Amino acid sequence: MRLHPPGGVDGLALDEVETPAPGPGEALVQVRAAAITRDELTWPVDRLPAIPSYELSGVVAGVGPGVDVVAIGDACYGLTPFDRDGVAAEYATVPAELLAPKPHTLDDVAAAALPLAALSAWQGLFEHGGLEQKDRVLITGALGGVGHLATQLARWRGAHVIASAADADADGARDLGAAEVVDPSSFDRSLEPVDLVFDTAGGDVLRRAMTIVRAGGRLVSVAEEPSTPTEIDGSFFIVEPNRAQLLEITRLVEHGDLLPAIDAVFPVVDAKAAFARSMERGKRGKVVLRVTDEAIDG
Repeated sequence: MRLHPPGGVDGLALDEVETPAPGPGEALVQVRAAAITRDELTWPVDRLPAIPSYELSGVVAGVGPGVDVVAIGDACYGLTPFDRDGVAAEYATVPAELLAPKPHTLDDVAAAALPLAALSAWQGLFEHGGLEQKDRVLITGALGGVGHLATQLARWRGAHVIASAADADADGARDLGAAEVVDPSSFDRSLEPVDLVFDTAGGDVLRRAMTIVRAGGRLVSVAEEPSTPTEIDGSFFIVEPNRAQLLEITRLVEHGDLLPAIDAVFPVVDAKAAFARSMERGKRGKVVLRVTDEAIDG
């Protein structure tokens, strides 16, 4: 599947191209499933045609010179760099150093749903947010693609997790590990100060969240650059591929501490419908492209 000028969902088309050859440091992966992100069709507009999707699960089919972290036949998953072609294809070349062993407890569809969202949650909470055990953390969009994993990771770290979610989703947020659930339209009037806000929503929710961060606390957003007051450490970041962190995430998945949610699965030939779904409201988890039939069996 490739995105053609001028871009957008209507620019997607199924093309047949030569199978790429892995270069130095690269692995050729037979892709079984590839996950998509809502706004990613706006990312490669300066280098079209381009293959979308930057999260994959599959099997190593070949390796280039200098590769020793994966071998042919390895089941793997990972997040690929955003400045090169993606992985919505039967075969894709990926920097081998970014691939991690696929969690054996997940099929390929579920594994493909993890890398971007789980790494965003990990980096936002722990690298940028400095979350520690017993910290009070508010997670906005707590049942969204990144938020549902952040809620589980914060619970695993031992923090007091407050989930921003609609009343209808309160039970789901508690099942993920939230100790408290607050409505996003009113939490600024009902909460005691928190040590950290991890924001996945942006907009008015982000602005209200600033009001409940304690002096000296932190606010980290993956949605937009926050304009925080001087007494709050505010930051925005873009997730980066990281194999070492994926290895930790794999361990948590296999121990039952982390589970991705799948909103919908589409065959790769229906990528237009998949991207349309990714832009709708009310999703619960990731939208995933099934590239080969093996992806439904693990």
